[in-house]
Amino acid sequence: MAEWFAEWFDTPFYHILYKSRGNNEAQKFIDNLSEKLAFQTNWQYCDMACGKGRHAIYLNSKGFDVVGLDLSPNNIWHAQMSENETLQFHEHDIREVFRPQFFDVMLNLFTSFGYFENQEENQKAVVAMAENIKPNGTLVLDYMNSRKAIEGFNSYYQKTVDGIVFNINKRIELGYIFKNINFENEGDKHQYEERVKLLFLEDFRHFFEKADLTLTAVYGDYDLNPYQDLVSDRMIMVCKKN
Repeated sequence: MAEWFAEWFDTPFYHILYKSRGNNEAQKFIDNLSEKLAFQTNWQYCDMACGKGRHAIYLNSKGFDVVGLDLSPNNIWHAQMSENETLQFHEHDIREVFRPQFFDVMLNLFTSFGYFENQEENQKAVVAMAENIKPNGTLVLDYMNSRKAIEGFNSYYQKTVDGIVFNINKRIELGYIFKNINFENEGDKHQYEERVKLLFLEDFRHFFEKADLTLTAVYGDYDLNPYQDLVSDRMIMVCKKN
């Protein structure tokens, strides 16, 4: 049986629901990261769990060599339309090593993590990402701030996009945020479930330590302001490979 994210992320409805995640925000984030971390044009970059490649495509447009990796065949098919000599996309599972010690910078952005059934699989994903990075290279892992997500929890909302009414019920259970998504399209009823682990900074410190990574900075938003535990929307962690 396919893991839930492999099925849901490969549907067109996932991209319809989340299409408000605009390119402007993504591009601003990449601009801020590249300036803060002093990205170099002779480095190799990887966008892990790249979706349809919006971060990778924009990063490449700034003159960087980029590889985008994603589990979804549909996402990669779309992304490959933008390939060139310095931008490639491949199907890949984050839990597996792609190219050992090849990348100077590994990006995992917009909560593209925490979907697995147990902590061992999450740890495996961090270790695999680290093994793709050169010594002294950088991992940037962008996750939700779970503490704030709990504080501002909303159990139901409705969202209409492209004429489709998405009814979304959320619950916190067994250390996860579950999101049940129900909608109709062209007379057919659809139901999907998302599940994201409530991971905290202490959890990531543990993952990084076991992956031979050193946490060097934590930012709380896409403007890269300092992280504040109960205030920040995001938990953007920057690590160095030992």
